[in-house]
Amino acid sequence: MRLTPRATPAPPGATAPRATPDRTAASRTPALLAAALRRAARVIGPPVAVLALVLGSLLALPAASQAAGSLPCDIYAAAGTPCVAAHSTVRALLSGYVGPLYQVTRASDGATADIGLLAQGGYADAGHQDTFCGGTTCRISKVYDQTSRHNDLLPGPAGGAGGADRGADASEIAVRAGGHKVYGIWVSPGVGYRYTGAASGVAVGGQPEGVYMVASGTHVGSDCCFDYGNAESTPYDTGNGHMDAVSIATTCYFSPCTGSGPWVEADLENGMFQGDNGSNTANLGNSSPYVTAVLKNDGRTTYALKGGNSQGGGLSTWWSGGLPTRGGYRPMQQEGGIILGTGGDNSNRNMGTFFEGAMVAGYPSDAAENAVQANVVAAGYSGRTDVPNGPQGTVTGPGGRCVDVAADDTGTNGAAVQLWDCQTWAEDQHWAHHANGSLGTLGRCLDVNGNGTANGTQVELWDCNGAGGQKFVQRSDGSLFNPQSGRCLDSPNGATANGTRLQIWDCNGSAAQRFTVNGGAPVAGPGGRCVDVAADDTGTNGAAVQLWDCQSWAVDQHWFHSAGGTLGTLGRCLDINGNGTANGTQVELWDCDGAGGQVWNQRPDGSLFNPQSGRCLDSPSGATANGTRLQIWDCNGSAAQQFALI
Repeated sequence: MRLTPRATPAPPGATAPRATPDRTAASRTPALLAAALRRAARVIGPPVAVLALVLGSLLALPAASQAAGSLPCDIYAAAGTPCVAAHSTVRALLSGYVGPLYQVTRASDGATADIGLLAQGGYADAGHQDTFCGGTTCRISKVYDQTSRHNDLLPGPAGGAGGADRGADASEIAVRAGGHKVYGIWVSPGVGYRYTGAASGVAVGGQPEGVYMVASGTHVGSDCCFDYGNAESTPYDTGNGHMDAVSIATTCYFSPCTGSGPWVEADLENGMFQGDNGSNTANLGNSSPYVTAVLKNDGRTTYALKGGNSQGGGLSTWWSGGLPTRGGYRPMQQEGGIILGTGGDNSNRNMGTFFEGAMVAGYPSDAAENAVQANVVAAGYSGRTDVPNGPQGTVTGPGGRCVDVAADDTGTNGAAVQLWDCQTWAEDQHWAHHANGSLGTLGRCLDVNGNGTANGTQVELWDCNGAGGQKFVQRSDGSLFNPQSGRCLDSPNGATANGTRLQIWDCNGSAAQRFTVNGGAPVAGPGGRCVDVAADDTGTNGAAVQLWDCQSWAVDQHWFHSAGGTLGTLGRCLDINGNGTANGTQVELWDCDGAGGQVWNQRPDGSLFNPQSGRCLDSPSGATANGTRLQIWDCNGSAAQQFALI
C-alpha cells in the first residue's frame, strides 16, 4: 500500500515513567536449546469438536503459564484453519514449539545469536539477548516462522516506494508477558521485514485466509504502512487486491472516519479499508497500549475486521460483509508474500510496535478468533508501548529542544546531529550513555566529524569505534565534555531553532552548552563493577545500593548527576540511610528530598564526596563481589572509593 507522505502526528498518551525491565534472567538463563531441536515436531490440536473445551481452559489460565494445546496456532488448527506462518519476539504461538523466536546481530562485531524460549511453548529468553548484546547494540536480523514451513522474515529489499529496510533495534521496547521481560519489534521509518516470493502455504489467487497480530495502539502514525500479512511476492504495487494484510494506523484513507484512530484496517492494496468499500463510520478504533488486530478474507466475496484490547475483554467486529466492489478485489489476487512493518511496495515510512502474529489457511471461525483473543489476554502483556523504555533517554539542550538525528530515524553514517522539538516516539532522540562515555542511538554513536578537535567541528552519527571523538562526559555545569578535544558540545551562538547543527567549542558554561542526559550513565566502581540498585529495577524507597556486574540494559545502573549534586535513577536519589554521617552508614535509594545525605561531588581523585558527612562513598574493605552493599567512610583515596561518573 502506498500513501502520500505527510507529517506524522504525535501518538496519544501523556509522558509517564517508563517500564523498567528486570535483569535476573541473564544470571539464570538456561543453556540454548540444541540446533537440532529448533524445528522439532509441533503439537497439532484435536478436531473442531474440542474448540469450546480449549476456550474454556484458556479462560482459567494464569497469566504466567501457557497450557499445552492452548496457544493461538493450536486453537486455529483445532478449528480446521492451521497456521501457515507464526511470528513473535515474545512467546511461542504453538505449544510444541522449542525453536528460536528471532535472531539478533551485534553491532560491535557482526556476530549473531538466536533468541529462543525459557521453556517449550513458553516465553522469550530476553536474558540471553541482554547478555549477548551487553555493552553494544543489536538489531533484529531475522524473525523465525514457528510453523514447519520456514516462512522466516528478513529485513526487506528496496521496492517501489522505499529503500532497503533495516532491522529494528533489538532492545528499543521491553515489556512484560507472563511475568517475564520480553522485547517487541519497534518499527520506525525504514524498519521492516519481508518474505520475498510466495511463502509456503500462504494464500494466493483468491484463496481464503486469516491473520491476527498484537501491536501497539499508542505507537502509531498516519503514513504508509505498518502492516502484517499477505503482500506481493516482489516489493512492488501490482494492483488492487494483490495484498491482504492487517494494519493499525491513524490513516483515514476513505473518509469519513469516526474519531482520530488508530483504526484496525485492511490493506488490500491501493486502499486502507475500514470496512465495506473503504469508509466505515462504525469502526470506532482501538487505542489501548496493546491491540489485537484481526482480518479474515474468503478471497471471493467476504471479509471481516476485528479489534480488541490485548490486556482484557473480547473482540469488537468492525466489519463483516462484502469485499469492496471496486475493481480487483472480487476475487482477490494475493501473491503470497509476507510483510511486517511495511506496505506491499515497501512503503516504509510509518511506525508501530509488533509483538506477535500469525497467518492461517482458510476462513477462521468467530469461535477460533475469540479463543485466540482469550489466549492473548491470558499471556499477560503489560508495560507502556509508546516510548522506548530501555536505559536510553532524551538529551535535552538549548531552548528545551532535544538532540536529534536528521533524516527521521534512519541513522546512516554521517547523519547530521541537530536540535529538534522533543518527540516521545522518536527513536533517534533516545540516547544511551555507555560505560565508555559514548552516546549511542540507532546502533551508532555521537561522533566528532573526522575525530576532529578544532572549534566549530560539527558532530554527526557514526559507527561506534571507541575513538576519542565519541566520548562525552556529563559535567556538573550541564555541559557534555569531550576529553580528546578539551571542548564541549555546543549549539552555535546559542541557537535553538529546529535543525540547528551541533558542534564542539571551547567550554564556557553558557546556555549554548547545557545538555541534560535524561537517561543517565553508568557509575563504574571498584573491581570494574557498576553501582546498582537491588531488586531489579523496581526502585522502591530503601532499596539497597550495591555493586553488580555492569549491564548496559539495566535501567537502575544508569544514574543522572544533577547540577545540585544528586545522583538519581528510577525516579529516586542515592541517599544515606537516615541522613546519617557516621562511618559505615549504608546508602540506599530514596525519594529525592534535597537532604544533605543526597549530595555527591566527584573529586579529582575519583571519589564521590558527601559534604554533609565529610565522608566518601565506599565499598567495605574494598570488596568487589556482586551484591556488595555500599556505605560512607572516611575519605582515603583507596581503590574502594573510586567511582567514575561518565
